[in-house]
Amino acid sequence: MVKIGNLELGDYPLLLAPMEDVSDPPFRAVCKQNGADLMYTEFISSEGLIRDAAKSVQKLDIFDYEKPIGIQIFGNEIESMREAAEIVEEAKPDILDINYGCPVNKVACKGAGAGILLDIDKMVSMTAEIVKAVKIPVTVKTRLGWDNDTIRIVEVAERLQDVGIQAISIHARTRKQMYKGEADWSYLNLVKDNPRLHIPVFGNGDIDTPERAAEYKAKYNVDGMMIGRASIGYPWIFNEIKHYLATGEKLAAPTLDERIAVAKKHLDFSVEWKGEKLGILEMRRHYTNYFRGMPNFKQYRTEMVTSDTYDEVCAILDQVAKVYADYEFSV
Repeated sequence: MVKIGNLELGDYPLLLAPMEDVSDPPFRAVCKQNGADLMYTEFISSEGLIRDAAKSVQKLDIFDYEKPIGIQIFGNEIESMREAAEIVEEAKPDILDINYGCPVNKVACKGAGAGILLDIDKMVSMTAEIVKAVKIPVTVKTRLGWDNDTIRIVEVAERLQDVGIQAISIHARTRKQMYKGEADWSYLNLVKDNPRLHIPVFGNGDIDTPERAAEYKAKYNVDGMMIGRASIGYPWIFNEIKHYLATGEKLAAPTLDERIAVAKKHLDFSVEWKGEKLGILEMRRHYTNYFRGMPNFKQYRTEMVTSDTYDEVCAILDQVAKVYADYEFSV
């Protein structure tokens, strides 16, 4: 049984990665229904929280049916991060997660996210202050290092454990790689082989099929996996991986009716939570994967990502259901 503090997550948990403008409540709802064991919110700016910025505060919205759930924060000032952690705890998540992995320039080049990998001592000091500030378990998501010359992930995991984190998720790329090239999970074995390390280690990066999940589970000694980009528009990935790990067989691909039903549910919640304009806009990134592989679909995809009203999008989805009624997805 993998545990974070007293939180039991099963024998080999699958986690939904925190993704900006993706891991919101509407998306988390469909991932939870399709097998995600632990989910994290989008990352939230510590400065935004302590200044009561509306966008940051809204990201604190969590719901009972999502539990267990973690709220993730980022920032480069220790005092601001400590204050933000106290605000997060009031929202009553199960876990507080610290983002030490975001590679985008607007975050990393300001010393937050993956940027703190250039200052491990500050990373440890910041983590220690956050752990002391809250009573809920604190976890960390990070990368291997800033670049190939600064990979100190074994040391980082041990030092963060020593100041009180209760799990670590490692995206097996450097910041310099961004999302390119192949993730090098061999470093995760090195972390797990450290005899001083006893907290759970979750692997992240390149897990996009049940077959790859099974291969990496057998090859690398991690306690579970964190799924990110492969879940966008395809929340079924969690249950598909679980089934394959348990049986060695692939589940049937979700039918067109199932895809449309989940897409509509996702859209409904998105509009309800964000309002029609923003809810429709932020759903657009999901449609390609909801209907990936369908022939001659470009016209409908274009219409969906350019429609501005809820009724228009629903009408397009209904039209897709009629036109492709006999289409069967391959596994």
